[in-house]
Amino acid sequence: MIRIRGHIGELPVDLSVELDDQDWAQLAQQLPSLASSEPPARSAGTDELWPAALELLRRAGQVEGPQLLAQLEALSGSAQAGKRLLVRLRHCQQVRVHSGADAPVFSWIG
Repeated sequence: MIRIRGHIGELPVDLSVELDDQDWAQLAQQLPSLASSEPPARSAGTDELWPAALELLRRAGQVEGPQLLAQLEALSGSAQAGKRLLVRLRHCQQVRVHSGADAPVFSWIG
């Protein structure tokens, strides 16, 4: 299942899309360049900030996604770098992400 949350203009959007194995296979056939491409390279600035981002979450223990994003943006000095760090945290083995009432919750699991 894929969950899409956000806004279109001022209208809130909360959409869940369920895909079975056949749907995923069809999607993969439609996007062969994405399936075979390497992940984008990380910028040096983001790599330099990675230990600080980990430490920020470790000290907090648990924090909602929007609040964490704001902290990462402040740490990095840019919205784009903050978002990159947030995505890296989402996929980090030391971090667990679960759905909160209004936003994803990031938890440090060490």
